[in-house]
Amino acid sequence: MIPEGMPVLVDDDLCFEDGPAAPRSAAVVNRWLRELPASGAPAPSSWENYARAVKEWMEFLAVHGVGQFDSRVRLRAGLSRYAEHRAAGPLKARFAATTWGQHMSILSLFYRWAISEGYATAEPFTYRSARALFAGTGREVKVNLAVRRTPKPHVTIKYLEPDFTELFRKGLRGLAPDGSRDTGFNGRELTRNAAVGDLALVTGMRLQEFTHLLPWEIPALPPAPTTVPIPFPVPAGITEGKKFRTTWISYEALAAVHDYLELDRAATAEGTRWRPLQRWGEPLMATEPDARGGLINGIRRPWASLTPAERRRLVAPDGGSCLLAVKNGGGPFTAWATVFERTSDRIRARFEPRFPHVWPHRFRHTFSMRALEYLVTGHYRQAAKLVRDTDADAALVFYLTKTDPLLILRDLLGHTTVLTTEKYLRRLDTTRIFREAYEGAGAAAGLTDNTAAEREAAAEFADDIEDGAA
Repeated sequence: MIPEGMPVLVDDDLCFEDGPAAPRSAAVVNRWLRELPASGAPAPSSWENYARAVKEWMEFLAVHGVGQFDSRVRLRAGLSRYAEHRAAGPLKARFAATTWGQHMSILSLFYRWAISEGYATAEPFTYRSARALFAGTGREVKVNLAVRRTPKPHVTIKYLEPDFTELFRKGLRGLAPDGSRDTGFNGRELTRNAAVGDLALVTGMRLQEFTHLLPWEIPALPPAPTTVPIPFPVPAGITEGKKFRTTWISYEALAAVHDYLELDRAATAEGTRWRPLQRWGEPLMATEPDARGGLINGIRRPWASLTPAERRRLVAPDGGSCLLAVKNGGGPFTAWATVFERTSDRIRARFEPRFPHVWPHRFRHTFSMRALEYLVTGHYRQAAKLVRDTDADAALVFYLTKTDPLLILRDLLGHTTVLTTEKYLRRLDTTRIFREAYEGAGAAAGLTDNTAAEREAAAEFADDIEDGAA
């Protein structure tokens, strides 16, 4: 009943129970961990973080003679000492404010569960009531007061500006900034790297998602180029939290992926004798594939049900891996973080010293900013109007013209709520996008003379009381 990858806490004496007496603290934590998949934490990648947060708290309390399910007074004293330890204790024990907040959220979830199950009678936290508003509906929420005060975060650029985006795209293709061939670089698989790099940039997929796509899951190319983005289903088996969503892709990027599939990938994978490594598990032989699924070792399965680990073991009917990107010999290629980092290093060393380090998730941030800019400035609305009378997806056209930009971005990124999208955007520099959108709207309305507005804004600041004045 214990799922693969689930952490288990083991006491020093290697015993889990002491007989009919009350269960040990470690045993209680293990029961809580096993219920995480059904209580809002289905992703195996998060289970270890939950387990480590509770384990380190238990160890700290034990050193100071406090029980994990002690009285509220003793637990609060332990929490106060723990906060000091994590803020100003030994260097290796210190937490950043964000890490501290994450650990407190995990411990709060654990103690609420323990109280509801009858294992604990008190918790160390104090809460205040707050009211959350969403779409005109309010609800009462509890806010944990065990947080560390932090200054307002300054904006940090975590995405690629358009000029750097083009520089990186050329770098993946082995080109210099002016578009000529980079004679000092002898790279391989440039078509593959360029096609998948563009795919990641224009879809906003996570690394796990675009790495484990299958060729049959790539949408068909429309018969004619279109300015409206093309819907791109992201199968539930490879998404975070196993949540199906639909993002989109540009016609140009989708055409590049199809070119790679039909030429370079076909030449690399066809007829190879590649088989998955033995430690991965038995090979999964795929036959009779179509857009929805195929025969896996003789049994019909939908692609959406396959996990990343299972997809890596798939063997195509003509030989080679079934993943979208393959390497020489027909095996699956998954080292995209290395490709992107080496490309950014080369650009920084040869052409642009200011070029940032590029990791796969930076593409997701870049997609978010680009999509938001198009949505706010009406680019997609204008494109939808141009193709309204053509064979374009009528539902997508209606969606683009009638839906709020934040709601569209929420759906594209796969967020559960638009509140998550808002918090996500606060960590990016959205000021420029909205400023340019408003300036563009003002110019379109004939409001080109901003002198009066400048004077009014200056007057607002002139009325501020200086520090120290009565």
